[in-house]
Amino acid sequence: MNLRRRTVLGAMGASLLAAPALAQDYPNKPLKMIVPYPPGGGTDGLGRITAQFLSEKLGQQIVIQNVGGASGTIGSEMVRRAEPDGYTVLFNASLFVLGKTVVPSCPYDPQTDFRAIAQAGEAPLVMLANNNVPGNDYAATMAAVAKDPKKFFVAISSGGSAGHIATLAWLKRIGIPLDQILYKGTAPANTDLMSGSVQFFMDPWTALLPLATSGRAKGLYVTSKERTPLAPNIPTSAEVGLKDFNLSSWYGVWAPKDTPDAIVNRLAAGMAEVSKDKAFVDKTTSLGIVPTARGPKDFAAFIKSEVETNTALLKEANFKPE
Repeated sequence: MNLRRRTVLGAMGASLLAAPALAQDYPNKPLKMIVPYPPGGGTDGLGRITAQFLSEKLGQQIVIQNVGGASGTIGSEMVRRAEPDGYTVLFNASLFVLGKTVVPSCPYDPQTDFRAIAQAGEAPLVMLANNNVPGNDYAATMAAVAKDPKKFFVAISSGGSAGHIATLAWLKRIGIPLDQILYKGTAPANTDLMSGSVQFFMDPWTALLPLATSGRAKGLYVTSKERTPLAPNIPTSAEVGLKDFNLSSWYGVWAPKDTPDAIVNRLAAGMAEVSKDKAFVDKTTSLGIVPTARGPKDFAAFIKSEVETNTALLKEANFKPE
């Protein structure tokens, strides 16, 4: 009996010692970063840039694997089911953390089934107006809207997206009940904005600023704290009277929930180095992405706050996901 107990305890001790040893040796082979969308989109673009620089910091290759489908849940579920050894990680956008609130068939809880590693960056939003909307600035335009709000419609690129959340917050702030039109993506919303089928559209500026800078639509404001050099003539939300209205689309890295602390910390340290790399900052800034440096604890707290605030906005708007 005693001999057997010592043997079992010895095996347990060896197992406990193996985890730190594994973490100290990490990473010793290439990593796989799952982007749960097809190639070519904004999430994929930033994911590839992040993988390139994180690979340099970790000293191992990071292979991007695009696994699209079901609003990003198929690729994310693949990461959830992966071995929690740090060799399969997820790169995703802010929509991911809303889970079943926006995708009823979502098979996981983003906060409890994954470990937040680091926030990689954020893309502020821009509010565009069709060129035929009255007014040469935000104040004049809103004065016209207030007189006859039934004439004006707001485009939403997808349910639960950063643009949708920001639009709900904007409508709540201004107190004008404008009707919303839900689209399946940014491209069809852009088309209807330019044709005049809808009059307003707010989404990440990475996709929309070219419309404003080319004169195909009017840029009313950006949600960044400072004007962007990519479109310096567009005022900030604060400048048009929307104080503390600094919402954005954001992106981050996650791992399966049982990933050991030592591995999470190693990945987070690598991401912290990436966020300070001048070449990374220059490259992302040129695309309209603002690098961020939230580590596991701060990122998890930020996610919790985002989910609470955004879920409340969607519920108040009686949003029903399809």
